[in-house]
Amino acid sequence: MTSCCPEEKNQVPRPDGTSHESTACGLKPDFPILGKDAGACCGGQAPETGSRHETPGYRTWGFVEDFVETPAGRIPRVHNHWNREDRTGTLCARLGIGRDSYRIAPGLYGVGAADAASPVMVTANYKLSFDTLRTSLADTSAWILVLETHSINVWCAAGKGTFSTREVADRVKAAGLEKVVAHRRLILPQLSATGVAARQVKRLCGFEVVWGPVHARDIKAFLENGMKAAPAMRKVTFSLRERLELIPVELNHMGRPTLYLIPGLLVLSGLGTGIFSVSAAVSRGSAAILAYVLAVATGAILSPLLLPWLPGRAFAVKGAAIGAAAGALLSAGFRGHLAWMEMLALTLFIMAVSSYLAMNFTGSTPFTSPTGVEKEMRRAIPLQAAGSLAAAALWVGAGFTG
Repeated sequence: MTSCCPEEKNQVPRPDGTSHESTACGLKPDFPILGKDAGACCGGQAPETGSRHETPGYRTWGFVEDFVETPAGRIPRVHNHWNREDRTGTLCARLGIGRDSYRIAPGLYGVGAADAASPVMVTANYKLSFDTLRTSLADTSAWILVLETHSINVWCAAGKGTFSTREVADRVKAAGLEKVVAHRRLILPQLSATGVAARQVKRLCGFEVVWGPVHARDIKAFLENGMKAAPAMRKVTFSLRERLELIPVELNHMGRPTLYLIPGLLVLSGLGTGIFSVSAAVSRGSAAILAYVLAVATGAILSPLLLPWLPGRAFAVKGAAIGAAAGALLSAGFRGHLAWMEMLALTLFIMAVSSYLAMNFTGSTPFTSPTGVEKEMRRAIPLQAAGSLAAAALWVGAGFTG
């Protein structure tokens, strides 16, 4: 994989006192710790191999300040502020660019003047999760134990089984944590509880699990309160800002389908009594493409933003409802230019696509459960497919009757 960074090489020290060459952006493609495909276009981060023999925190990572000598070896100490590299990487991840490889090496990291009495926080190796935690620890001394979750955030990793009881226990042993701290407590994020059995963790590695707050921003208050969470710290939120952060990734996912769908809409629009008409493909196709844009806007943007106020409990219903409103507006705008069959076809098309896109958010919210999502999908997908087929049939049929 070709790096997008200039090849300005520098000698970078390893924890053992040796050195290696690093490119100007911080990663060399054959760097053995972080993996061979070390693309650094977004934040200078790269996938790593997942081996338990990896060592975290080489100087190639911009968030590492220096190293701390401990009975378990040299541990990287990280700073607790965002730098430009972190912000660039976060922006790319939010946009869905390089998201699947936005990770750090699992292992133990220190923050501030961490010592044997400092608390141990556990998080995922998705770098955005790690960054959110370490930047919430300003003026705090602590250890951060990073699990191998394969670039998946805490909540999703717990559901997928990578933020698990076994991974916590194994990572404690691999890091030699019992040699680093005098206590036997781990602070795990509350959202990891679905994947971790606290009693089993203690049995497997000897460390007690303390459930921390939902949000990393509350971690300092949690520590200052004697590791007790206030009721507000236990509440899972899905605010307007949190919903807004999900939209760019959803739009990014629409890139490839759009490349196939737009030519298909033009072809269907050109079919008619003369077999195929280029002028009809352009005129009717423009209306169909506009309908598609409205469907994406309502399903991937307006549905999450207006989520609490849209009718229905199912996300598919919410998407269909706002899609129907968009279809009515489009029909009103094209009144006198499109036949009733065409307006009905476009409305059904918008409703089907909007419903499907809104349903994608069922996996991103605290309002749903896996069984509820499966139930909704079993009911909604056949209806969405039927609506799309009916829209296509009406749209093509209108070309032969007009």
